[in-house]
Amino acid sequence: MSTVPTKDPIPDTPIDMPENAPENAPENAPVDASLSLSERARIIEALVFASSEAVPFKKLSPYINEESEISEIIDLIRARYDERSGIEFKVIDQSLAFRTRADVAAHLSLERPVQKPLSRAALEVLAIIAYHQPITRSEIEEIRGISLSRGTIDILLELEWIRPRGRRRTPGRPLTWGTSTAFLDHFGLASVSELPGLEDLKSAGLLRKGQVIGGLGETNSGSGDSIDDDEGVIGEDELEDGVIGEDIDFFDESEQD
Repeated sequence: MSTVPTKDPIPDTPIDMPENAPENAPENAPVDASLSLSERARIIEALVFASSEAVPFKKLSPYINEESEISEIIDLIRARYDERSGIEFKVIDQSLAFRTRADVAAHLSLERPVQKPLSRAALEVLAIIAYHQPITRSEIEEIRGISLSRGTIDILLELEWIRPRGRRRTPGRPLTWGTSTAFLDHFGLASVSELPGLEDLKSAGLLRKGQVIGGLGETNSGSGDSIDDDEGVIGEDELEDGVIGEDIDFFDESEQD
């Protein structure tokens, strides 16, 4: 939404702030613990509604007394957006968001920038990461049989569809990659367990007979079930925990053995 600039000049004098206002006030101040669960659910509902992106569970900590309340709050909010509503309250990979219902979206006319279609190379890399996460760059190149170009990866990083997952506890401590919440949200998935399985892809005509996605045929051969968070994922128990800095290069030199 574009904003209309005001014609009046902006005054040079600073805005007066309360004398007792703290210099570094928290973005979300803790809610009064005496508030009822339904009252706090209304606050969280407004928070998610006002957010342009899905709100992670961790950002709800100022509004809950214990983690077990999250599921109760979700149920309270969902009850107000049943089938009679044109929008739905969704849980997307440990995040909350409001989304237009699919049957209603078909009747809406929206103007939005058209994204440039992904190249075949970018689609291949994205599919490999989605079905084999967490995975290192060298493992992606081994599956594809050719080296990765920086331009292909830059597209996926710009879309924020992939993210660093941690470092493998192997020589060189290579950085591993996986899909992001934005990826799940874009494709309407609640988690990676909803990714289509091998038989689903074949029945949809997206895979020819005998064709595989970087070894997907070997890991899910003979089954049409989609993978879940603990299946089809390599090296999960070998990842090194810890915070990863924001300035991460996909072509991290530490991946070289």
